[in-house]
Amino acid sequence: MKILVVHQVPYRKIDYHLAIDHEAHDVTYVGRAERIAELPEGLRCERFEVGPGDDLAGWIIENVSPSEGFEQLLSLSEDGVLLGWRVRRHLGIEGPSLERLRRVRDKVSMKEALEGSGVRYPRFVAADAVPEEGSLPWTGRTVLKPRQGASSKEVVIHETAEAALAAGRALDDPGGFELEEYVDGDVLHADGLVQDGELVNVVFSRCVRTPLDFAQGTPIASHQIQHDERHRAFAERVLKALEIDTGCVHLEFFETKEQELVFLEVANRLGGAGIVTSHLRHTGVHLPSHEIAIRLGWPRPQPQPASGRYHGFAIFPGHQLRPEDGYQVEVPDHIRNHPWVDKVHSLDGRQPLPDHISYQEWEIPVFIEASHPDPGVLRQILGEFILAPLVRPGSAPPAGPESAPLVRPGGAA
Repeated sequence: MKILVVHQVPYRKIDYHLAIDHEAHDVTYVGRAERIAELPEGLRCERFEVGPGDDLAGWIIENVSPSEGFEQLLSLSEDGVLLGWRVRRHLGIEGPSLERLRRVRDKVSMKEALEGSGVRYPRFVAADAVPEEGSLPWTGRTVLKPRQGASSKEVVIHETAEAALAAGRALDDPGGFELEEYVDGDVLHADGLVQDGELVNVVFSRCVRTPLDFAQGTPIASHQIQHDERHRAFAERVLKALEIDTGCVHLEFFETKEQELVFLEVANRLGGAGIVTSHLRHTGVHLPSHEIAIRLGWPRPQPQPASGRYHGFAIFPGHQLRPEDGYQVEVPDHIRNHPWVDKVHSLDGRQPLPDHISYQEWEIPVFIEASHPDPGVLRQILGEFILAPLVRPGSAPPAGPESAPLVRPGGAA
């Protein structure tokens, strides 16, 4: 098979070689220089770098001809959803319609598609859809967020609908934002696989704090929970209403104190942070390999042995720290050697931190993987970790031996 890969997700998150026999298939990778540089040196493939100022889809359309005979396209990133549609149309490769794809990228379109589905979602309105003298049909706390944003970037909670509306009107591009009724509850996420419209694999997790807290510079955690048929039925209703029928799914939703489930947002791609590793350990399923098999029409791989434990991670952001201040990391031995900690990733205060919101374990100051047979105990452990002052501003210690991740025996994926 001749396969074109729009390579945007870090290679170590996907590990394409685990899913595709590069000796048996002709694979071409197209991406920015930093992504192409990650490809294993001995991997049999074609590699094309696209300049930092070039439109990725536009470059492919200009430089790759339909006559080259690509049979399949893999475009597995969040941005790659709509980009992939442009490339498929140019190359003559079948795929979902633009309307369907917009439902998993645009936060207004996805909630509009849920009308009549039985799925509860917050009241909402496009920020540019309210008349100048109009008001919102609710009065309390209100969220102003980008319609196609990710990682809670530019999301702001206002105490009143009036304040949020005023902020939305003051934006340079209000058409790119929405106003949404605030929902008070835990944030949960579902991560799994959809094949021929069926949810064939799924794990549910509950956050300690929220992704917005992380965006604002506060450590958060997430851990897997026991399977609940209410959660599964909710996820299946969302997938049906939005016509998500293929590939990975990352669904976020609220669970209120009254145990009501309320839709937050959904993505038709792999979840971030430690989801690949935690999912693999809990279920034996390597999500990227299974997604690739589904998208290419191949049999899914056999699952690996499962750990028998629930897995989670605590993550400490670095994007909020000022480079000129420096930073210090100190993970005490009682955390590094904790009996239920599987792996600790930590920077040593000398590596540069990202200037954007990142969940990647090699980019943030501290990333702790942990597991336990009881999800309630795991939640308590992770909750204690994120309260610890492991990262603080200030000059790093003098250079010393390179820090290495600590791995508990049996903890590696």
